[in-house]
Amino acid sequence: MDPKKPEAPNLTSLLQVHGVLSPPLTPALTQDGSGILDGQVNGTTNNINLTETQATMNHRRPRTSDSSSSSSTDATSTSSFIQAPRPISTLSGTTLTSEGKSFGLSLQREISEPFLDSPAVAQRKEPAPQNQPKTKPRTYTDGRNDRAFPRISKPVEILRSSYDVVVIGSGYGGGVAASRMARTGQSVCLLECGREKWPGEYPTEAVETLKELHCSGQFAPQWLKGKGIETGDPTGMYHVIFGKGQNAVVGNGLGGTSLINANVFMEADKETLSLKAWPREIRENPECLDEYYKKAADVLEPQEYPAEWPELPKTKLLKKQAENLGLGTKFKRVKQTTRFVNGPNSCGVEMSPSTLTGQDATGINDGSKTTTLVTYLADAWNWGAEMFCQCEVRYIKKVEKGEGYHVFFAWHGRNRNIFKANLHGDLMWVHAKKAVFLGAGAIASTEILLRSKAMGLDISDRVGKNMSGNGDMLAFGYNTDEPANSMGRPVPSPYNPIGPCITGVIDCREGHQNPLDGFVVEEGTVPQALAQMLRVVIDHMPGKKPPQNDSVIQQAQEAFARYGSKIAGPYFQKGALEKTQIYLIMSHDSNQARLTLKDDKPVLEFLGVARSNHAKKLNSLLERATHSVGGTLVPNPFESIMGQAITVHPIGGASMARDGTGKTGVTNHVGQVFIGNTAETYDGLIVTDASVIPTALGANPFATITALAERSVEAYCRSKSLVINAQPSTYLDLFGEPQHSPKKRRPKKKREQIRSALEQDSISTTKQIIQTARGMGASGIGFTEVMSGFIHHNPSLIEDTKETYELAHRVAKSLCESARFFLSVQAFNTKEMVNHSQHRGLLTGTFVCPTIVGSPFMVQRGEFNLFIINNRAPGTRNLTYDFDMTGVNGRKLHFHGYKVVDSSVALAPFQFWKATSTLYVTISERGDKKLDLDDEDAWREGKPIAKGIMNIQPADFISQINTMTTTGSGLLKRAVSAGLFLTYFTRKSLSLLLAPLAPLQYPTQTFSGFVNNDSKANYSPEIVAEDGVKSRLHIWEPTNIPHVSSGNVKNLFMIPGASVDHQIFALPTIPFNAVDYFRRAGYRVFVSVHRIGQTMIPGNLWTTFDARLDLKACLEYIRKHYSADKQNPEKIYTIAHCMGSVAFSCGLLDGTIPASWILGITCSQVFFNPIWGPTNMAKVILKAGCLPIDKLYGFVAGSWFSCSTSRKDTYLQQFLNQALRLYPQSCKEMCNNAACHRTSLVFGRCWNHRNLNEATHRQIDRFFGGVNMKMLNLLMRMGSEGHVMTNGPLFDRLDTRQNIQRLKGIPILLWVGRDNAVLSPEATERTYETLCEMFENGDYKRKVVPGYGHLDGWMGRNAWKDVYPFIREEVDRVVRGPDYQFVEPDDQFKRMRHGDELYVLDESSGKKCRHREDNRD
Repeated sequence: MDPKKPEAPNLTSLLQVHGVLSPPLTPALTQDGSGILDGQVNGTTNNINLTETQATMNHRRPRTSDSSSSSSTDATSTSSFIQAPRPISTLSGTTLTSEGKSFGLSLQREISEPFLDSPAVAQRKEPAPQNQPKTKPRTYTDGRNDRAFPRISKPVEILRSSYDVVVIGSGYGGGVAASRMARTGQSVCLLECGREKWPGEYPTEAVETLKELHCSGQFAPQWLKGKGIETGDPTGMYHVIFGKGQNAVVGNGLGGTSLINANVFMEADKETLSLKAWPREIRENPECLDEYYKKAADVLEPQEYPAEWPELPKTKLLKKQAENLGLGTKFKRVKQTTRFVNGPNSCGVEMSPSTLTGQDATGINDGSKTTTLVTYLADAWNWGAEMFCQCEVRYIKKVEKGEGYHVFFAWHGRNRNIFKANLHGDLMWVHAKKAVFLGAGAIASTEILLRSKAMGLDISDRVGKNMSGNGDMLAFGYNTDEPANSMGRPVPSPYNPIGPCITGVIDCREGHQNPLDGFVVEEGTVPQALAQMLRVVIDHMPGKKPPQNDSVIQQAQEAFARYGSKIAGPYFQKGALEKTQIYLIMSHDSNQARLTLKDDKPVLEFLGVARSNHAKKLNSLLERATHSVGGTLVPNPFESIMGQAITVHPIGGASMARDGTGKTGVTNHVGQVFIGNTAETYDGLIVTDASVIPTALGANPFATITALAERSVEAYCRSKSLVINAQPSTYLDLFGEPQHSPKKRRPKKKREQIRSALEQDSISTTKQIIQTARGMGASGIGFTEVMSGFIHHNPSLIEDTKETYELAHRVAKSLCESARFFLSVQAFNTKEMVNHSQHRGLLTGTFVCPTIVGSPFMVQRGEFNLFIINNRAPGTRNLTYDFDMTGVNGRKLHFHGYKVVDSSVALAPFQFWKATSTLYVTISERGDKKLDLDDEDAWREGKPIAKGIMNIQPADFISQINTMTTTGSGLLKRAVSAGLFLTYFTRKSLSLLLAPLAPLQYPTQTFSGFVNNDSKANYSPEIVAEDGVKSRLHIWEPTNIPHVSSGNVKNLFMIPGASVDHQIFALPTIPFNAVDYFRRAGYRVFVSVHRIGQTMIPGNLWTTFDARLDLKACLEYIRKHYSADKQNPEKIYTIAHCMGSVAFSCGLLDGTIPASWILGITCSQVFFNPIWGPTNMAKVILKAGCLPIDKLYGFVAGSWFSCSTSRKDTYLQQFLNQALRLYPQSCKEMCNNAACHRTSLVFGRCWNHRNLNEATHRQIDRFFGGVNMKMLNLLMRMGSEGHVMTNGPLFDRLDTRQNIQRLKGIPILLWVGRDNAVLSPEATERTYETLCEMFENGDYKRKVVPGYGHLDGWMGRNAWKDVYPFIREEVDRVVRGPDYQFVEPDDQFKRMRHGDELYVLDESSGKKCRHREDNRD
């Protein structure tokens, strides 16, 4: 060929050089190591001079001429490898990140011919390597900071309650089932015990690897009977199962063992498939698997290590050993699922060529390993399958009344495994409506079936038997004469490539009279995490078989190599470990292993694990192979130390039956599980993993596992007339959304349609929450909680009172009606949780209460509220739990629980613990309506069926704290998230625990809590008293007329107390006030705003005695304008409160108000015998002594004291506000409201705080005015002396017998709150006794109302049911006659009422809802 004439470029060479098919390591083509490619880039061929190194090493053993020649040839090949290699980038524009720490997808999606012909490809040159260049594993990233790696699994928070198909496990069998069933359009749920990790996330160092290690089983070396072991993370990548006779190593994670296997795709030989252990359908036609091997190969794309890539020392060494053993013809390169090219794989996932790290056993981070994660699972995701990690399936139950199966699993997420006693006891579950595919691996699937059998699923007695270790053997050819370079590195040197774990094999399966004598010998690698440990183990290993007859020089060389590895580490090039060959043998064992359950834990027993003679022959073979290259044979460490073998290929346990019945196996020839020992199978219960293989294969099994799974899934689809969509995969954007979704099937029943829509709506809402948090780059926080207690099933318990819950708890405890929940709380955006008024988190978990039909219940997408304001009680925070739950029988219930943390916890740590650990629970029927999360009482819509109390135990609380963990994209963000949450939690806790020291709550104009907007009067005429003082009279017309007759409308006059106005009766902050109540009863209501009310003018110094004139004027107005007979006006029934009642008594007793005008009186708290309560009496004593409070205040601040204040008040008032923190109150009555404190100072505590709602308490300044010192002095005098009187200076007593005679014939009801702290109950008692004494047959009544104080009888949130009714009954009796019966009208109040609670009606919809007041903290 003319050297001056350029050749046409070779397309294959061009592809190889420029990345599409290129190896990452190419021998340098120049002597100077410049790395400039001087080959075919410009289409010409240049002469290449290679400096040849030592051709071969002299062997210490006699060699045949053939073997010497072979060695020489191999050494010649090595010479080119030893020259300085150079990395070639495979594609321009690729995003690279260091050390494999992120994974992404910004790679070339397609390689087209125009690209291959482009000048950019032809002219690109690579930089020269500097010093010792390192080949960096390729990693992927999409350029976003919040998601370095794809996540195709979903949070368990969005798990549906049911799917068409549930797949257990994500290895080869599970991956096939998920992919193929998703392609049929079925809804698919896949449950995986491990976590989702992508290349770049796999551990490389020993410490990282140890964190991923899980050990379980029976630690049973020959010298120990056996001891149960359970340690490490159950969701870790590496699971070591200790057994008797043999141990097993399997992988966990999304992708199963495919994440850590050696990638060898080796079909089972036909002789093995023809053994009698196989089902007739297979053993008589072993070729039936060929098409399924091809299906598997089409997806996994196995190929041999490319010949043009650098020769690997370990492969070369194995070839040499094969030739030394006379097995040279048996040596070959294996097909493996390692990628050696760029571009998308068969499923559209972008892959990278191998960087030859040898890290397969701990996970390859360079993106070249074709696992099920990047094939079958990615395809399943693309077709709408939903995958959930950290879900350890425990057992399967057939649905008793209905279709399908319940799959019960333990969710390890959110650190739930810290609650060891609950993790496997309180199981979550999902409903598989049509089919369950078990693909969790031979050991895990067998364990699931064993436990399912124990739980009542009728399965063959052969389950757990006929297991095998696949004849696995592990050994080491230590410190040979040849380099092996089998110690893996995350970032290998391009000068010293390691290679995939296995590239060569001595395949000795054929040519035996007995197929069971077949075996394969493969070389391997040890990942970096184990390399250092391997040196220590080998150094101290018993049973080593060193070469014989070594010379002194040879012994010295061996010692030098050993000490070199010991001192310089495992990667010392001339060290013993770098010259150690790893042997992996697969053969045939006795298939007599079994798996059983002991104390609900699996026990693995390998009985006669290996055929002793066959095992000895294999060990002898390895010994000869090792000695032939000058090495020492080191047996399996487990066998040498513990007398046990180890397998990485456990198979069997749910073996296919050879006779088609459950007598000889667990499954039939397509993996369908037999019913008992019969030939009948469960519909839709199919095993697709290695557990169905009935005998050792003598080869790497995953190709056969995959082929059998393809066959089983196809058979199921054929039986159900399902079509697997064969549409080829296109490029997958794993950071985007799937391209397909399951077929939507409308449920037949309307109720199921509604429930399906509700579930979809809740899932969509949850997805939106998660996506919003992720889009904002927000960090979250979560924890897990266990609470237990007693819940009594009794639909008649409907009241929401502490007494009801305690009664239910006592009864339930006596009947052993226990209950427990195991819930995980997760907030995906901590900042939003802390700042939002509802402080929400998502609830996921289980609820168990055996007495409630349907238990156990799944809890999904519930709501947790942390320290939200309790609108029903001031100064109170609630921790609430609201969630729908689904029973195993499909029953839907609603759980509502709340913890009450009120002022009673102030300065009382034990009370604080009790409050935060006591949950009051109501279980109710779940209707078909969507519950409004902003309606705090939406739970009341369902009919209650059970109530009780649950508690958290101290030990569980400690565990709960340990479960607390943050989520987020960075350490700093997670730290900030934890800080935000802990700050909020601490601040709220201390504000309640240290309530007296908490910041004061001042009045604000922006607080919105008016839930009753109909309180405005119909008319408000001006009233002028006889002394010329003007006041106001508010008038409300009735909303209901009894018997629809205008004559039945009666007048009712109501008198408020001092410093307040009409609003105490027409309170806008409660749903139904006193005015509303009496209007509903057919009364026209009049409320006076007299001169000593809220609008009192400070300078006028009016008193209760003066106010009697306003009341007289009001009565005159009513008689004049609202009497049918103007000549004989109707008498008026009057209700008077506190000092309004005192003023009214003054007018009646002194004759100012004619008693003939009055039909009857209801006196609230007092009438004509005011007697102060203890606190107010103490003020009187101080006044009489050395501290006249009223005069002292008048001297310093003037004659007016206002109950309202502000942050900008005078310094004196601000000082007083702070000093009032020390005002004597019981803990349960403490609050931080400055206006409430000031009101208590002047009048005494006017309410039991628990009776007010938050809106009323927060706005108490709007309903109170103040008091002048003159009236305060009169009140103190009257209260201390115990009777009403005139103004000073005379202070004449008005309750004389003569004056009281004026009250003769007037029915009077006296009522008082038992907890009244303003006036003593003796005030009404003395009046009652006086009236009864003077008027023997008088109509007088006295009532003491428990649980109420002073003003809360009118302003309390429950006054409508506790106080108003008995007053109305008395008014009706007097006004309408003793025979009158009030008929409940069908009105707004009736629609608002739900049991013992009132709702606010939504004006637009007419639906009940409790108005959420301003909950800002």
